[in-house]
Amino acid sequence: MRVLFFAHLKDVTGCAEIELDCTGVDAEGLWTVLLQRFPGLAPYRPTVRLARNARYVTADTRFESGDEVALIPPVSGG
Repeated sequence: MRVLFFAHLKDVTGCAEIELDCTGVDAEGLWTVLLQRFPGLAPYRPTVRLARNARYVTADTRFESGDEVALIPPVSGG
């Protein structure tokens, strides 16, 4: 799966995107994998939403190898 990082999350991870092989994991499992690879994401987890193929996910969503997953930080408008 392709995982995309936006805004300050690119700075935290040092990249805009990565490829992961973790088919069949749910949102909690994906966060576990991401935090093992990028521990600096931990403080942002409570406010970052996951989106799979341009749709926000629920906790029980299962991810597949062809998915595009985005970590969406809170945004402010103006």
